[in-house]
Amino acid sequence: MMAKRRYLTKSRFKLATECPTKLFYTGKSEYANQNLDDSFLLALADGGFQVGDLAKCYFPGGHDIKTLDYDEALAETNRLLQLDQVTIYEAAIATDKLFIRADILVKKGNRLSLYEVKAKSFDPEAEDPFANKNGTIKSGWKSYLYDVAFQKYVINLALPQYTVSAHLMMADKSATCPTDGLNQKFRLVKDANGRKSVSVSETLTDADLTPPILCKVNVDTECDQIYAGTDGGSDQALSFTQRVDLFAEHYASDIKIPSPVSTNCSGCEFYTKDGEEQSGLLSGKKECWKANLGWKDEDFKSPTVLDVWNFRKKGKLIEAGCIKMSDLTEEDVVPKPDKKLGISASERQWLQIEKFQNGDTSIWLDQENLQSEMSSWVFPLHFIDFETTMVAIPFNAGRRPYEGIAFQFSHHIVHEDGTVEHFGEYLNTEQGAFPNYDFVRALKVQLENDNGSIFRYSNHENTFLNMIYRQLQADQREITDREELCAFIRSITQAIKDSVEQWTGERNMVDMWEIVKRYYYDPATNGSNSIKQVLPAILNSSAFLQKKYSKPIYGAPDGIPSLNFKDWQWIKIKDGKVVDPYKMLPKMFQDISDKDMQILSDDDELRDGGAALTAYARMQFEEMSDYECEEIRKALLKYCELDTMAMVMIYEGWKDLLQQEQQN
Repeated sequence: MMAKRRYLTKSRFKLATECPTKLFYTGKSEYANQNLDDSFLLALADGGFQVGDLAKCYFPGGHDIKTLDYDEALAETNRLLQLDQVTIYEAAIATDKLFIRADILVKKGNRLSLYEVKAKSFDPEAEDPFANKNGTIKSGWKSYLYDVAFQKYVINLALPQYTVSAHLMMADKSATCPTDGLNQKFRLVKDANGRKSVSVSETLTDADLTPPILCKVNVDTECDQIYAGTDGGSDQALSFTQRVDLFAEHYASDIKIPSPVSTNCSGCEFYTKDGEEQSGLLSGKKECWKANLGWKDEDFKSPTVLDVWNFRKKGKLIEAGCIKMSDLTEEDVVPKPDKKLGISASERQWLQIEKFQNGDTSIWLDQENLQSEMSSWVFPLHFIDFETTMVAIPFNAGRRPYEGIAFQFSHHIVHEDGTVEHFGEYLNTEQGAFPNYDFVRALKVQLENDNGSIFRYSNHENTFLNMIYRQLQADQREITDREELCAFIRSITQAIKDSVEQWTGERNMVDMWEIVKRYYYDPATNGSNSIKQVLPAILNSSAFLQKKYSKPIYGAPDGIPSLNFKDWQWIKIKDGKVVDPYKMLPKMFQDISDKDMQILSDDDELRDGGAALTAYARMQFEEMSDYECEEIRKALLKYCELDTMAMVMIYEGWKDLLQQEQQN
C-alpha cells in the first residue's frame, strides 16, 4: 500500500509561518495538541461555516468538489478546468509537494480568479486597510494574506498557462442584511457517519442575497509584496519561494526544522497538560526547548519569563538567554509606580517574580486602598455577568455583519447584612431572535429598584452595553422605550474612548478585574487575573469561604436562594486542595470530547466565554432534539450563575482578608 503523499497544504503553510518546527508535530497522534479536535466548533464560534457557504451563493451554478481524497479531487478539478467558463468550489490544485483546496475558483477563458473566504469583517471604505504607514502589511492581516498568497503561488506553479488574480472575501462592515432570518438558512447537519456539513435552505432567494453582505477584495498587490519580501515579515533571511521550498521539502521528508526559543513559544499548542505525559503523549514544546537550551525534565518545573504577567520585555530577555523567572533581576523589570491608586503593572510584575524567587506563597494585599474602595460601595451590591457573541450573518434585516448579540446574564445580590441571593437571570436562545433590547429591558428591571453598586469582571459588560446603546440610537424603527433604555445604559456605564458622546454614569459599574490588578495578588494564580484562576486561589486561601461553602447551603430552603442549583456544596477538597467549582458543573455538551470542552471552557482575562457562545451557536444552527436543547439551556444557566457567584465569593474573600489584617 502506497504511503499517502505528504503535501504542504495551506493550513500547514500557515502553521509553518507561525513556527516551522510545528510542521514536524502536526497530525501526529503521539504528540499532544491543545487545539480543538472538532474544527466545526471553531467555525461555529466565529460563523465561519456560514460565511463559507454564503459566499458560494454569490457565485451560483458552481461545481462543489466534496471528496476528501486528494487524487479524486485533483482529477475532478482538472476535468472541470477543461471547460471555457466554470466556477468550482473547493477546487484542488497541486504540484509535486504543494496542495491547496481553493474556496472558490472562477475560470473565464485563460483567466482564473481565486476567492479565499474568511470569517472576518472588512471596511471597504478604509484607506489602505492592509498597510502600515511605512508600507508594510499590518500584523493583523498577515495570516490572511499569506494564506491567499500561498494559494495563488501554487496555482501559478501548477497552471502557468493562466493569468491568476487573488481575492479575499469577507463580511462587509458597511453592508446591511437585506432580509430577516438569512442566517437560519444555513444549518449544520450530520450525515449517517456523523460527518458535519452545512445544509443551505431551498427557500434561499435572490432577495436574501441582494445587496450582498460579503465583499470581494482584490489582494494581488499584497501578494506581490509578500513574494518580493517587502511586506515586513519577520523572516527576511529567506525569500517567499525559499520558505515554501524549505517547508515543503522538510514536511515531505518528515524532517524537523529547528526554531529558536522565542515569545511565539507561549502560543504553542504542542505541549502536554497534567497527566498527559504519563499516558504516553509527547510534548513538542519540551523537545524544542531541550534541543535549544539543553534543558532536562527538572528544568520545566520552573516558571519562565513567558509566565510573567503582561510583560513586554520577554522577547529581548529570551534573546539574551534569560529564560527562567529565577534569573530575572529588578533591573530587568524596572518596577515603578504610576499615578493611580494601588500597584502599577511593572510593580505587579516584579511582585510576581520576587514572590516566586523567595518561595513566598503569601497573599499580597493593598489593605488601605482596598478598604477605602470597599467602603465606598453602596448596598445592596449587584454582581452581573453577560454571555455574548458576534454573528457573521445578522439575524435581522438592517443589521450589519458581526454586530454583537447579548443573549444571557446572571445577577447576584449581596445585602448589607451579608446575605446572598441569586436574584435574577436572562437567557434567550430563540432561533433567529435579536435579543439585545429585551436583554437590556430585563437588566433594567433587575437593577433599577435601588442605588446599590454594580460589579462586572473586566470591561466586557461595559463594552457591550455601549454597543447596544449605539444600536438603539441608530435604529430607524419605532422603539417606545428607546430613551429610557439609553438613559439606563448611560447610568451604569462609561462611554468608550472612541465614542462621540462621552459620559460616566452615576452608578458606573465597578470592575473587579481592575481591583484584582491594583490591590490583590495571590501567587497561586501564577500571575493570571482571570476569574477562573482567582476563584480557586481565594477559595484555597480563605478558611471563612471553606467553612461557609463546604455545607450544602446553596439553593437550600434555609440557605442561599438559587435559580438553578439545589442543596449545592461549592467547596469540595481533593488531595488537600479545593476542587475548582467550574469543574463540578455538568458537561455543557455530551457529544464532544472532554478535551475540547476543556479548551472551550478555558477563560482568559477578557472573559471570552467560548463554551457559552459555542452552545448558543449550536442551538441556533444545529439540528437537535428538544431534550438536547433543554439540557444545554440548563447548563448555560448554571455556568453563568457560577460566574456571578464567583464574583460574590471573591468579594467575601476580600472582606474576610481585610478583617484578618485588622485583627492582626
